[in-house]
Amino acid sequence: MDIEIIEIRDHLSRFPPFEGLPEDVLSEVARQIEISYFKAGTDILLFDQDIRFLHYLRSGAVDVFRRNGELYNRLTEGDIFGHFGLLRNHKVRFPARAIEDSLVYFIPSSLFDRLCEEHETFADFVEAEGQSRLKTAVDSQSKAGELMQIKVRKLISRLPIMVPAHTSVKEAACVMTAENVSSLVIVDSMAAVDGTGTLPAAGPGAGIMVGIVTDRDFRTRVVAEGLAPDTPISQVMSPNPITVQAEDSVFDTMLCMLRNNIHHLPVIQRKRPIGLINLTDIIRFESQSSLYLVSNIFNKQDVAGLQSLLPDIRATFVRMANDEATAHMIGSTMAGIGRGFSQRLLELAEAELGPPPVPYCYLALGSMARDEQLVVTDQDNALILDDSFDPELHDAYFLKLATFVSDGLAACGYTYCKGGIMATNPKWRQPLKVWKQYFTQWIDRPNPETLLNSSIFFDLDSVYGEADLAETLKDLLASKASTSEPFLAALARNALNRTPPLGFFRTFVMEQDGEHKNIINLKGRGTAPLTDLIRVHSLACGSKAQNSFERLDAVATTRLMPPEAITRLRYALEFLSMVRIRHQAREIEQGREPNNYIQPETIPAADRHNLKEAFQVLSNAQKFLRYRYPSLQSMRTL
Repeated sequence: MDIEIIEIRDHLSRFPPFEGLPEDVLSEVARQIEISYFKAGTDILLFDQDIRFLHYLRSGAVDVFRRNGELYNRLTEGDIFGHFGLLRNHKVRFPARAIEDSLVYFIPSSLFDRLCEEHETFADFVEAEGQSRLKTAVDSQSKAGELMQIKVRKLISRLPIMVPAHTSVKEAACVMTAENVSSLVIVDSMAAVDGTGTLPAAGPGAGIMVGIVTDRDFRTRVVAEGLAPDTPISQVMSPNPITVQAEDSVFDTMLCMLRNNIHHLPVIQRKRPIGLINLTDIIRFESQSSLYLVSNIFNKQDVAGLQSLLPDIRATFVRMANDEATAHMIGSTMAGIGRGFSQRLLELAEAELGPPPVPYCYLALGSMARDEQLVVTDQDNALILDDSFDPELHDAYFLKLATFVSDGLAACGYTYCKGGIMATNPKWRQPLKVWKQYFTQWIDRPNPETLLNSSIFFDLDSVYGEADLAETLKDLLASKASTSEPFLAALARNALNRTPPLGFFRTFVMEQDGEHKNIINLKGRGTAPLTDLIRVHSLACGSKAQNSFERLDAVATTRLMPPEAITRLRYALEFLSMVRIRHQAREIEQGREPNNYIQPETIPAADRHNLKEAFQVLSNAQKFLRYRYPSLQSMRTL
């Protein structure tokens, strides 16, 4: 084969949509190519002219315009153009002009048509464009997501066993033994009771659920407390239990168990219990479930035992990445595991230190609060104490508790926060009234330090203790931030500090200094700026959501952003997160310490292409943020 043909074939094979084509097909494409040279400033395609070739940019740079003259795209080596004209009546839809001296390959339309007919990936690429390609890439990598969308009602194997609230604990125990179940649903006494003392399992006569009782409750609340056999079951049940709806997914059910450390969940349909899902059901469905890991966490009796689970955390992460779970699923699962470690450490701390002198809430901040945690993470946490807190009387206890948990988390792979955002810092171990003052001051009088605090502490969630304390702060934040335009503008300005790594010609801009020279920081230049700007929009619409995808859902219910812009942000965040997740999983599998840094040439060409699209979405979203808050250009620090 001619050396020139080989060189053309090899070049095509490096770029989508040609990279996946068989070698003999690439050779045929190379043989049919015609080549033209265009000087800078020369028009290559004019609107509505006939077009008979797919254009492939071998070298140089080309601008592509919309019909109204607006710049649509800027192309560099390996990009294609003209395909929309070939797909639509062979008329040019997007004019193109060389902005550098450019070498262009021409591929005949007959060959283009054949490639579309015979090669699905080629057709998918040329028929989509920009964000559509991003959508295709995200959808195709979420096979596990489809699996985990199975409805939880599919796992129900029998109707729940129920007893009325006035049943004695002895009668309830007899029912559990006879039915061979580990839990009972307790309902009000309005419905008819059948001959065995149990209620109809479902339907109009099933009664309203008022509580649940498990084997553990009998051990800890009946036997251990020495209650009489005729004690009403209503006195020992867990009232108002957490439930899932029949149409919720198995994954949502698993997350609910993870977040709340519960092993039994009533399934509700039309306000009536129709089944009871337990930990075994989930593990049977998903044999390597992360719930099994969390269950192990709560069986460990000391920090050393918890530390021994570190390999399991990484194995769970790698398995989910290889199973093509979505970024949302992986982030939520890893955050659930992190919560499990925190909760178990707090239980162990209380067992060692005794009960807390005043009520408290242990807060997760940042990525754990947003359910977006991966394996490269530090610990961000804080304590909200009841307003009866007296520093002289109580602070020694909470310092010991915070230190126990922080040291334990560090031993389990959650490194100390270099910025001191931990409950061991007295500034972040305060009663609710002080937290209210913090939040109010940060919103009313923002400055660089408090804006940084806002970016960390305004992603918050209760992990352990009195969740109402955290909810009070969320309510304050949602109501106050949404009405403070100066604060939102200042937060928006902060969200623009980190820009995507795209150059003028849509080439990647690498880090230039330090140990990470010539690589891209996927978190610092990708997911983190996206999360920052989504937080601004979410606060502006008064949402209490913490997860970035759920924040986008909340923004979508307003007119704050165009629907298509929200969709683009969602795909960009998912794609950037998945590239980061796959990179970290590969590092773990190859025995290296995972990080957030990639070298673009080490990832597939299609991913490089989509990475540019995702960064472009971020760039456009930052432009919209400037438009949304025009005072950004002139405002000074307040």
